[in-house]
This record gives sequence, C-alpha cells and structure tokens, in this order.
Amino acid sequence: MTYVVTVEIRIPEGAPELDGLHRVGASALLEQGFASVAGIEGADGMEMDLFDVAVAVHPGGAILKVMVAAPSLEFAEEAVGSVSEEVLERSELLAEWTVESSEVQLHTDAARESLEAADGPGAPPSDPQARRAHHTAKPDTGDETDGEAQDHEAAFRALATRLRSFAPAVFGVAEETAAAPEGETAEAGGGSPVITPESAELAAGSLVYGAEVLIDELYDDVQALAEEDTTVAECQGHLWHLDQLPSRHAAQYNELFARRFLVTAIALTTRFTDGSFRRLGCLAEELVLKLLIEQAHVTLDLHGLLDDEVAAALGRFAGEVYEDMDFAWLQDDGAEGAGGEGAAALGFGTWFTPFDGARYVHPYALDEMPETGVPDTAEN
Repeated sequence: MTYVVTVEIRIPEGAPELDGLHRVGASALLEQGFASVAGIEGADGMEMDLFDVAVAVHPGGAILKVMVAAPSLEFAEEAVGSVSEEVLERSELLAEWTVESSEVQLHTDAARESLEAADGPGAPPSDPQARRAHHTAKPDTGDETDGEAQDHEAAFRALATRLRSFAPAVFGVAEETAAAPEGETAEAGGGSPVITPESAELAAGSLVYGAEVLIDELYDDVQALAEEDTTVAECQGHLWHLDQLPSRHAAQYNELFARRFLVTAIALTTRFTDGSFRRLGCLAEELVLKLLIEQAHVTLDLHGLLDDEVAAALGRFAGEVYEDMDFAWLQDDGAEGAGGEGAAALGFGTWFTPFDGARYVHPYALDEMPETGVPDTAEN
C-alpha cells in the first residue's frame, strides 16, 4: 500500500534560524540524500519502495513528505524515520539535525468513519469519484449532538494558532470589535458583517486543516499521472485538484508539472505556518492559494460551520494576500481570455517564475535561478 509519511526535522537547539541561502542549501542536501536511496529494507527483510520526496525547509528545520509503498503503516513510519536519520548522518552539515517525528498523518474524521464502517453497510464507496462525492457532500447534521458540533468547532479554533504568518486583522478583525446585541449579527457600514475573533479563528483553522487535505490529494494526483504516464488532458483516472486548473493548458500538466505544483503548495503552506510568509512568489502560488481557499470553504461547510461571517473572514484573507487578481484571466476560456493581454502576460512558461528578484520560489519548482542569486525568504 502507498503511504505519505510526514517527517519533521529540526535544527540543533540553540542554533540560529536559517536564512534564505541556508534554506536552499539544506533543501539541496536533503534532496540529494534521498535521491541516493533506491529502496528500504526492514529488520525482517521486508522491502519498501520509495517513490518521491518533497522537501520544504523553514527557518527552524524542514518538513518532508515521503511517498512510499510499504506492507504496513507502522513499517512505513519507522523505516522512513530511520532513513531520514541516516540521510542526516551522512551529511556533515546536517549531522546535528534531529528527526522530531515520522508519521502518516490521517484526517481523523474520515479515518474514524472508515474504520467504524469497515466491511459494513455504511462503508465509504471504493470508487475514488464516488468516495469524493461522499466525503464532500454536506452531512446530515440532524442527528449530530451539540457536543459533537462543538468538538468540530473547537478543533478548528485550536488549529488557528498554527497559522503563524497572519494576525486576526488579516481576516478583518478590528482592534476594537463592538459587541452586537444578543441574538443579532454585528454589521459594518454597507451591511457587511463585522468579523469577530471567533470567526477569524474558524477561518484560520480551516486553512490549516485544508492545507493538509490539499497536499495529500495533490500527492494522489501526482501518482495518478505517474501511473498512466500521461497529462491531465488524457488522464483516465481520478484527479482531485489538477483538473481544476485552467483547462486551456491541461495537455501540459504532466507528472513533472504536478510534482512542481505539489512542492509549491508545500513551500507556500509552510511559510504560512512557520511565520515567514510575506508575499506570494509566483503565479503557481496564486493558483495554489485559490485551491486552498476553496478547500477551506468545503471543509467548513462539511461541518456546518460556514456562515456569512466566516465566509467574509476568508474573503478578507484572500483580499489581503492576493496583490491582484490577474491570474483570473487564465480561467477565462473565451476569445478575450484566450488571447488578451492579460493571458499573454501569464504564459504557461512563467507560472513558476518569481514575480521579481525579491520573491521566493522553491528551487525544485523554479523555472530558472535568478541571475542575482537566490532571494532571502525573510524579505519576500
């Protein structure tokens, strides 16, 4: 079975945080280290195939997403953790780094549902498209207790603290939010809802949870294209997200593109959560953010938590992070969209090109290295 193992690696305690140049160097060392690993053999002779590794380095260490085929989840976690430690030990510059965790991150609600319904009449459908419809359909909350609903809400609020790059103000929370009378919704001028800290927390938590779902499903998309050795335009298998990208370029979305897009998603969401995000680096990151915000809406709606105020908070977040909406030209399949100035300026060959010399794009995805060197992500 194929597993995606998340490995968290930390720099030595007391060491200074990594700047942009050091992050690029660490990323290259980790990628080279794993490139030399053809396969993994366990203590009992069990073998494991290593398909792919995506590396996202942040100021305090790195997060790896390792795709492997293993006989069991436990074996995958243990073996990938051991190999990660070995890769660090082989590199003189990374020898003092430590592996904090190596685990397959499951989405608890979906996993619990699958386990409880296994082999029973309520088991989720085996067909990927039917299963997606099953999980993304808004549930019948008529039998859900108040306690269960509160549990979901509390879980999202708890996740909000991980979105370290964004203060509540980015979601539209004013410094002093006037309390509305009980039973009424506070409104700003023009009838738009005032964003409370509670709504901002739900919006932020949904982005953190949605990032995990988005990355897992993009991994599935990469594997689907790799297995068929095809493009999105010709793919006969199920795709979660890549078929939602502008259709005019679907024939160019091959496995390599999918890998670059996945790494871009990991790099962007890492900067969101480690506190280093400043600005979007390239057009591909704009498209990743669009998918992430859509995933956040679906996640909240799934649990009955998407009201007007929370939706407005996500809208304010999008307005703050996007510098412009020029990438919307790509979604226009009309004559003007296909040949207008907007589309011409957003040619497919520029999707992973930094907007300017101060922006950061992950080296794996980068169209070409800037002549002036690699920008410091602390300034992007």
